[in-house]
Amino acid sequence: MPLSSVHTPHLDLIDSPADLKGLSRPTLHALAEELRTALLAQIDATGGHLSANLGVVELTLALHRVFDAPEDRLVWDVGHQTYLHKTLTGRRGEIGRLRQRGGPAGFTRRAESPYDPFGAGHSSTSISAALGMAIAARQQGSARHAVAIIGDGAMTAGQAFEALNHAGDCRADLLVILNDNEMSISPNVGALNQHLTRLRSLPLIEKLRHSGESVLAQAGPLGDLLGSTRASLRDGMRHLTGASSLFEELGFRYFGPIDGHDLDALLDTLGNLRDQPGPRLLHVVTQKGRGLDEAERDPVRYHGVGQRTVSRLASKEIAPPASPSTRPTWTEATAEILCRRAESDPRIVTITPAMVEGSGLKTFQERFPDRLHDVGIAEQHAVTLAGGLATEGLRPVVAIYSTFLQRAWDQVIHDIALQNLPVVFLVDRAGLVGPDGPTHAGSFDMSLGLSVPNLRLAAPADQRDLEAAMETALAHDGPTMIRFPRDRCPADLGGAAGSDSWAPRLIRRSSNAGRRLLLIAVGPLTETLQPICEELDLTLLDLRWVKPLPFEAIAELAEAHAGVVTVEEGSRIGGVGAEILSRLLESGNPRPALRLGIEDRFIEHGSRDECLADTGLDFQSLADSIAAFLDRISDS
Repeated sequence: MPLSSVHTPHLDLIDSPADLKGLSRPTLHALAEELRTALLAQIDATGGHLSANLGVVELTLALHRVFDAPEDRLVWDVGHQTYLHKTLTGRRGEIGRLRQRGGPAGFTRRAESPYDPFGAGHSSTSISAALGMAIAARQQGSARHAVAIIGDGAMTAGQAFEALNHAGDCRADLLVILNDNEMSISPNVGALNQHLTRLRSLPLIEKLRHSGESVLAQAGPLGDLLGSTRASLRDGMRHLTGASSLFEELGFRYFGPIDGHDLDALLDTLGNLRDQPGPRLLHVVTQKGRGLDEAERDPVRYHGVGQRTVSRLASKEIAPPASPSTRPTWTEATAEILCRRAESDPRIVTITPAMVEGSGLKTFQERFPDRLHDVGIAEQHAVTLAGGLATEGLRPVVAIYSTFLQRAWDQVIHDIALQNLPVVFLVDRAGLVGPDGPTHAGSFDMSLGLSVPNLRLAAPADQRDLEAAMETALAHDGPTMIRFPRDRCPADLGGAAGSDSWAPRLIRRSSNAGRRLLLIAVGPLTETLQPICEELDLTLLDLRWVKPLPFEAIAELAEAHAGVVTVEEGSRIGGVGAEILSRLLESGNPRPALRLGIEDRFIEHGSRDECLADTGLDFQSLADSIAAFLDRISDS
């Protein structure tokens, strides 16, 4: 289904949201179908987030028809469901390069378009940002509108409730649209999900809210009196039936739920709500994957897909294997080890912030259902919950992506490390992740972790290291982080480690160390460096543990070499290389040195290889940098 074959006569006439204003309702319905068709073709060509975008076709079209963006601020939460938003806001010509180097980002981004008033990538920020815009409009005397579009999964996060609480108190003119599709990436859990289910199941109550509004609006003072009586009756029935909305208790006027795929209902309701004052919340029920049978049945599997997925489904073609490699991914290897450990150690429990599938924990959940706790998109709670479990003698394991752990560093420091509690953090997606770009890159966990007392940090290079790190971490009476990338996991890179479980591993020793280099590798870049060290006859040390830093072993090797190179897929500022070289200097054992790592900038989206090349960590860049450094110290 190439883009060129899609017939979209109405969409072809849309250059900006202003072009939607004069279209008839039948034309808008036809346009919605074209948008869904164009979306399927676009994702087939580029890959990307499928289910979430299919679920918001009508909602996106209705929002841009009713509101006047970019003057009105439409703030999308997470942003991975904004492919059609980008299509309608002047970026259709570039959408064929979505998430590719030089093309549009996979999330909203201020630098990309004035129609993206706030950048996204992580969840649950939209209400806070839109509230700020609403308060600014009030202070500036502006009539522009502020709208936050947030999913029911994102609504489980604490920041969303903090924003709701403030909005209800300050009475700003804010419209929150709750896009309720009953899941985030994984199916939703928790009391809020149960509350929304109750609201969805009582449509009769809503008839009291909406019936007769147009008549009462024309009846003057009598209409006002009848309207207030009717509202009291409706609210009383809601309380009697247990259907009172949590959002109403927080100071919002609650509307809904309405069908998020009924374009006419969306247009009418949004038109009615647009100019009403104060905090309002519209509850819209949608279906992830709408319009594609396979995605409707299994929205988790089709949350994010590769190129040609849609066309293979249409042709019933069986997808080829994802990779010819027999290696497991780091996520798979970690989950398998965790399951084995849990079999023999009943103290092990796991916690995930709405990432059961992404963190490879589905098998663990099936085998130990009472020992896995999916807390929803609540990273801060996940960490402190682990602390509470640890105080009672359990061994909690928090499976979390590096980029999402950033949201909970106060809890890591204050609730875990300060109390020296035995919590294991499995930090997935560490390093550069490619198409998802800087919002999802795991660039900072090592720099942050190095500065936290009591916290130990492992960076395994292969499955052998990973197994040893897991065994050590689960036996350690204090907090430990184990970081690994989104990649395939080698089984064993060889070499010998010291007898101490924290000791580094010498992969290769130079035949002429006194005038050669010592390469200190952090994590999976060890494998990339192996052929370079073979070619240039260099010593290669797999660090294994970033903290505690095995400094004595490093200093002894450095003494026998002409120079030191450190290589890490993490921030160079405050990173492992900076720590090693500063300690060598302080010990009176300085050496010519080269630090290679992620530069002091955010790396743009592209393929993983392109992102690594941007910061000099791909194979060829590493080979060139190390060879040039070797030449320089050899000439001195």
